[in-house]
Amino acid sequence: MISTKSTTQFFFLSFSILFFYSCQQKPEKSYLKAPFTKLDTLSTNDWWNRGVSKIIDMKVDRDKVIAFGIYTTSNNTLKLSAQLFPLYPKETRSVRLAIYQNDRWEEVQTQEVNELGWSAQFRIENWDMNQSYRYKLLHGSSASFEGLIRKDPIDKKEIKLAALSCNSNKDRGDRENYVKNINALDPDLVFFAGDQSYDHKEHTAAWLKFGIQFREVFRTRPAITIPDDHDIGQGNLWGENGKKSLRPDGNDGGYFFHPEYVKMVERAQTSHLPDPFHKEPLEQGIKAYFTNLVIGGIDFAIIEDRKFKSGPNGKIPLQGPRADHILNPDYNPDDINLPELKLLGDLQLNFLKQWGENTDQNRMKAVLSATGFCGGAHLHGKQSNRLHADLDSNGWPQNGRDKALELIKKAGAVHIAGDQHLPTLIKHGITKFDDGPWAFVVPAIINNYYSRWWWPEDEKPGKNANNLLPWTGQYLDGFNNKITMHAYANPDSDSNGSGFGFIRFDTSSNEVTFECWPRNVDVTNEAAKQFLGWPLKVKN
Repeated sequence: MISTKSTTQFFFLSFSILFFYSCQQKPEKSYLKAPFTKLDTLSTNDWWNRGVSKIIDMKVDRDKVIAFGIYTTSNNTLKLSAQLFPLYPKETRSVRLAIYQNDRWEEVQTQEVNELGWSAQFRIENWDMNQSYRYKLLHGSSASFEGLIRKDPIDKKEIKLAALSCNSNKDRGDRENYVKNINALDPDLVFFAGDQSYDHKEHTAAWLKFGIQFREVFRTRPAITIPDDHDIGQGNLWGENGKKSLRPDGNDGGYFFHPEYVKMVERAQTSHLPDPFHKEPLEQGIKAYFTNLVIGGIDFAIIEDRKFKSGPNGKIPLQGPRADHILNPDYNPDDINLPELKLLGDLQLNFLKQWGENTDQNRMKAVLSATGFCGGAHLHGKQSNRLHADLDSNGWPQNGRDKALELIKKAGAVHIAGDQHLPTLIKHGITKFDDGPWAFVVPAIINNYYSRWWWPEDEKPGKNANNLLPWTGQYLDGFNNKITMHAYANPDSDSNGSGFGFIRFDTSSNEVTFECWPRNVDVTNEAAKQFLGWPLKVKN
């Protein structure tokens, strides 16, 4: 016989257990099991059972589940990506796009969310680019994100581009000053050149963090985002057409992490770009996204300068303890400049050729990529670490570099990139000094991770120096590439060399003005100064 006291305790315990489980988020259907392990764990599988992340809290209120939208318009086509926080199994996977027209909101398209990365992609053809439209992304009954799709600024004399790179996780705070400054300058387009994420194995969480930091920049204007090596989880990347790398450092060529993880990263960051030039899958099913975007009469080529590049390991003579680092200044650069080595690869060279030859509209042109096409730094990581040549840079392979620069120059384009944590403004030389295009490598957003310095060993200016900075003028980089340094901002500059680039394209004069702003300035202050050496106006 059970006593009354025991009966009461039994029922109390049973009620407590039932109450506890009723308060938990219980899947009403099975979740999609990720095809990879130990990657993106904060947003895949039973993600709700994970603890609070140091990157970003995934368990947001359900009316805030749409983190942001990001878009481009080009050639009368709207491409828009909706980025969501992870959804519980019971929640709908449908996202709706509404446009404000005819004095009311009209839902124009519905798309399904991909559970790997939690994004949904919208594409609308025959888009009217002659006027601006408010848009809303909608999920369920309460979640929404509102933005503005701008009209094509074809009537403007000056088209403005903001360019940023390298959003180090050493600082996970907000980016309020960046947002304030960029919005004050009001670019027509913003370009994030890569390394939006430094959380190698948790891209979705880091991408959400980046989006929250910068969404007030691209909420009301088009944006280009491209992934670099850290975004796909590698310290360096030599993609070799998408093959599998067998080394965690990747210097044998290819991708070290699971291809579905790589595809997830690229889907999140590039699916809102204009349709790719090459549509067939590469190795491992990884796709190319290189393309062009026309806005305001400026034709931007968006290229992938990592995906097809040859890896050094096993292909060239070892010149130091690492396959990608050359420490010996007396080595022969011809020994590593082999004809079979690739930089952009044949597919992209063909694209750049066709793009450059298209002069129907007589548009100004610019090439956007992840990193620069020379060895633009001498000191790496710390001032005591002098590196003669870094094969992660696109100064190597030299033949591939020259082919790319020849096509950029022939197109009459300037080149804009990031990656190096060292802002530089360089006039390239191909066969002789200054016969190549202008190139602007923009600062790091946060420059407290692997800083670099331009610091010639003899500490002497080059020929035709401009006298604004100690070490400008003509130099050979560590691969014997010809470069003319016009400006640089070492980590001992304002804001530790962190900041953003701003480029003005004057469509009436075909002139380009390069600006370089430190992070800590207020651009609305008349006394605000750019990094020493900027601005510089050029005619390519």
